[in-house]
Amino acid sequence: MTAWTTLFSAVLFWGSVYSIPTARQLSASCSLSKARLQVPANQIQLTAPTFLPNYTCSGTSSTYVLTGAVAELFDSSCLYGTPAFDTAPGLAYTAWEASTDLATPQDVITSLGLIPDPLVLGQHMYVPSPTGSGLSPKWDFTSSGGTAGNLDAYVIGVKAGDLPSSNPAVNIDNLMIKAIKGDLASLIFRVQNNGGQAPAGCGTQGANITVKYTAQYWFFGGNVKQNNI
Repeated sequence: MTAWTTLFSAVLFWGSVYSIPTARQLSASCSLSKARLQVPANQIQLTAPTFLPNYTCSGTSSTYVLTGAVAELFDSSCLYGTPAFDTAPGLAYTAWEASTDLATPQDVITSLGLIPDPLVLGQHMYVPSPTGSGLSPKWDFTSSGGTAGNLDAYVIGVKAGDLPSSNPAVNIDNLMIKAIKGDLASLIFRVQNNGGQAPAGCGTQGANITVKYTAQYWFFGGNVKQNNI
């Protein structure tokens, strides 16, 4: 089984890429053969095998509804086994919030000194659901990193588990997502979330906002090979 994480995002995801024994490692750097995803105890929503969200003001409820996300995913595999692996998403979020609007995710990551040369693994966005109406999350690694040019290096998923974060008024939920299309992964987890929640109410129907957040993503399974393997 292949596992990975991702670190950060263009609209900010903090993640990392992992590989559990037997699998090809798509990360460009460090081994993740001993990496293990830790999920909260005493719950059944997330079962471990081992995005900026965009919102639109709803005219019917006067609240924001999620309309998508756009993000870049960065490799943080070399942080695994160090305290920075778990603290990096929070540090990145704080630094990003304090930065100017001109600062890019790469600028923020570099300023923290955690990763000397941040590698973009891919992008995250929402696309029309391949199984019906609505939107589905997609992770696309076809144009970046070691899988650039591989048209199978993507995954579209559906939510399989949802667990509120420690501060749900501010931070988006922890998620478990199962793949419904694509070869990049069969299971994705989003944890270590910071920010991302829309304001409680809105006043102008159709008004759009983007909300910063950072998170750590883990990818498991999949059949994608790195180009240089």
